[in-house]
Amino acid sequence: MTPITFSLATCECALASDLDSCYKRTANHLIAMDETAKPLRIPPEMAIYAEKHEIFDLVQTMVTNLMVDKPEDPIQYLIVLLKRGSVEVPRVMLLGPPASGKRTVARKLCEHTQVIHITDSNILKEDTDLTKKALQYKAKQQDIPGDLWIKLIQQRLSKIDCVRRGWVLEGIPQTREEALSLQEAGVAPNHVVLLEAPDAVLIERSQGKRIDPVTGDVYHVTFIWPEDKEVVQRLERQKAGSEEQLVAQLMQHHREVHALRKTYRNCLKGIDADQPHVDVFDQVLKYILSRHCSVAPHTPRVLLFGPPGSGKSLQAKLISQKYNIVNLCCGELLEAVSADATNMGELIKPYLESGQQVPDSMVLQILTERLSRLDCTTRGWVLHGFPRNLEQAEKLQESNFIPSRVFFLEMTDDVAIERVTLGSIDPVTGERYHSLYKPAPSPEVQTRLQFNPKDSEAQLLRELKEYWANASSLQDLYPEAVHINADQDPHTVFESLESRLVRRLQNDA
Repeated sequence: MTPITFSLATCECALASDLDSCYKRTANHLIAMDETAKPLRIPPEMAIYAEKHEIFDLVQTMVTNLMVDKPEDPIQYLIVLLKRGSVEVPRVMLLGPPASGKRTVARKLCEHTQVIHITDSNILKEDTDLTKKALQYKAKQQDIPGDLWIKLIQQRLSKIDCVRRGWVLEGIPQTREEALSLQEAGVAPNHVVLLEAPDAVLIERSQGKRIDPVTGDVYHVTFIWPEDKEVVQRLERQKAGSEEQLVAQLMQHHREVHALRKTYRNCLKGIDADQPHVDVFDQVLKYILSRHCSVAPHTPRVLLFGPPGSGKSLQAKLISQKYNIVNLCCGELLEAVSADATNMGELIKPYLESGQQVPDSMVLQILTERLSRLDCTTRGWVLHGFPRNLEQAEKLQESNFIPSRVFFLEMTDDVAIERVTLGSIDPVTGERYHSLYKPAPSPEVQTRLQFNPKDSEAQLLRELKEYWANASSLQDLYPEAVHINADQDPHTVFESLESRLVRRLQNDA
């Protein structure tokens, strides 16, 4: 029977999937409960708090560290982990062919980040029974068995200095088999760097390489030369084999590198090593300090602002349809409530029938109830038509409905007037037409088109004046808002919105 093996990378993905599935199952269970009770309300601050403090990522990282390090006392381990300030420590594999600069980059990386530098040679310097057993094989000029070598690596990485400060494995693993064995043993990097350079460059580098026997630092007669004359005097040629042996090593690397890429495809970055070592190090450091894309469930909370005719309703509809988030038009919501036989519906009906503005307190009560429902909390929402001024926006924030994205659709008054006043609707089909952009398809349809009195130029100018009177204060309240030119094709506008909607916001806290 063939044994079934699971890589730690697979386990991490499964963990994220299970947490997300649990989240969704809980939501579905609550929806089922909702069928026989009042609409379930979830406090909005729960999602905001979870996203602000990255609770999902925190839990996932703690569980992953537990499974990797397997401490005897998990509770005490987690206490130490959380007290450290940063839950994640660097766990880096630095791979590459001979003479690609792994040693130089690894040393500088450890100096900069204070992580532990692990090489095949210093693993064998540990005074343990496993090391003594491995050295017996070396003394007989035999290869160390694979399972023993994995145990040696695991033993070194489980020491307290590596657990607390992190580690850089230089040149380990060298084969896919070794990589899979490390994964099965719980050795999982969060970053893998693969240094790459043409073989001709690597051969030239190998011939000019010099070693400082005191520090072990690597230099080169052309690319990296020490400034200290004392260091120059004690440099030694590298004890390397012939060029034929180096070529054989490069061929072996080429045979294995594709499989290694595949094994670590989710966290591997290739970096061109055929450039100044300072530039190589800067690129490696930037990648090591970066965070991988979070798999935490993210609930979009979108506010759309814009003058009349800017296309807020259409863009909200497109966003809602593509990302399955709740589309909330304040005006339509008020009309729906007024049509219901509820106390609130009866209260707001006179305002809507007379064309008066519904008091802010009533609007906020209706919006608070709707935004707190399970669909908005779990799927997210896109809101337009409210708030219209600074006071309304501040009250919305006081109710803990804080948007994660704010967009201002911008256009001139002339364009708005052209868009709105030349529009009409077919009372039979409900289809909207425009004299310039979308004329009626036939004379029959043209004769029955109706113009909405609310779209008159006089009414539109009043609405534009009100919008621009409040736009500046709203923009000040939302300094992170994105401004988008709405005087272009609707699908182009949507692409601009979408490009800023799908990326999760970075936590600046």
